[in-house]
Amino acid sequence: MLDSMNDGPAGSEQASDISVGVRRRTGVVDVGGVGVGGDHPIVVQSMTNTDTADIDSTVQQVASLAEAGSEIVRVTVNTPAAARAVPEIAARLADAGVIVPLIGDFHFNGHILLPGHPDCAAALAKYRINPGNVGGKTWDANFARIVECAIEHGKPVRIGVNWGSLDQQLLTSMMDANAKLAEPRDGHEVMIDAMIESAMRSAAVAEEIGLPHDRIILSAKVSAVRDLVTVYRRLAPLSDYPLHLGLTEAGMGRKGVVASTAGLSILLAEGIGDTIRVSLTPTPGGDRSEEVRVARQILQSLGIRSFEPQVTACPGCGRTTSTFFQEMAQEIEGYLNERMPAWRERYPGVETLNVAVMGCVVNGPGESRHADIGISLPGTFEAPSAPIYVDGEHHSTLRGERIVAEFIEILEDYVERRFGAETPIAT
Repeated sequence: MLDSMNDGPAGSEQASDISVGVRRRTGVVDVGGVGVGGDHPIVVQSMTNTDTADIDSTVQQVASLAEAGSEIVRVTVNTPAAARAVPEIAARLADAGVIVPLIGDFHFNGHILLPGHPDCAAALAKYRINPGNVGGKTWDANFARIVECAIEHGKPVRIGVNWGSLDQQLLTSMMDANAKLAEPRDGHEVMIDAMIESAMRSAAVAEEIGLPHDRIILSAKVSAVRDLVTVYRRLAPLSDYPLHLGLTEAGMGRKGVVASTAGLSILLAEGIGDTIRVSLTPTPGGDRSEEVRVARQILQSLGIRSFEPQVTACPGCGRTTSTFFQEMAQEIEGYLNERMPAWRERYPGVETLNVAVMGCVVNGPGESRHADIGISLPGTFEAPSAPIYVDGEHHSTLRGERIVAEFIEILEDYVERRFGAETPIAT
């Protein structure tokens, strides 16, 4: 599997460097007013973990995910009670002013629930179909019923293949064919090919039934980073369908964040991916919205999208035995988060702001110059002064007990001048 990581970016030879933002060309799928693919921004999405039949809890969590920045939210539709709840959930969200497309996640019985609950089918903005559990001997009929509902209601679908629920008939057939080769391939490689074949074959069947080409999104999710990169590099050149990226089970805490960042960043940097989800396992009672914040930070760190001002701060070393600069960095970041709701309304573009809070003379002045606005605090044994840099130029030097308050005043003035003026300051 180590060699599989050498597969080059889709449609090119192995890149010698990374050009972030050169995206694979795709069609555009309209998901409840959110464009996925083409020149549209890469969409951040999430999924609830409530019982969808519990309307109050689901409405609350969808609203929280949307507030955190999820532009699409998926809900489980696994029972008649869940299907009956969907229209009420959508209505309550609309009444509360929460405008976010709801996606129905169907496994095993979507062919029953969608035709049996037309109000649910109409309220959802997209259907997710897993071709691995639509039905064995009745696959054709079951799949057709779901697709026909999508056609009837004018909805797009995501054909979402998972390696944990891969179509066993297809996999067995491909494994048998592989075993007859003079030099059989590794079984793991055949499994990856089976995932891609399942996605592409299902999309072709959907179009044959009558689903328009521009109402199909594909995904092929695995849990290992290397496999994720391999499968999407191989899938991407085969069509112009928009692609949904994500590890199917990223894991908990640090592991989940690191694994998702590692896998998604490689593919996004190669221009692969049109919508992403970071599938973190929350702690019991934990904040589901954390996966949204991680997804947004991945996109912002790659320079693909901007959502909120960024604070650059040094990690500290023996030159910065005081905790003052860490405390100031934390305070500045908190201040930015607090001010963003008002700033976002008043100052278009403020989400691109970059602030530096540095701890000593080694890198402080340089990093502060590279930021839009930065402060270089004194390290241990350095003169008790803090030079401020604005747009690469020395602005002033702060001293005394009011350094933080004075820096915030300068920051507010900068935001007003740069983002509030009719003609923004050139940077």
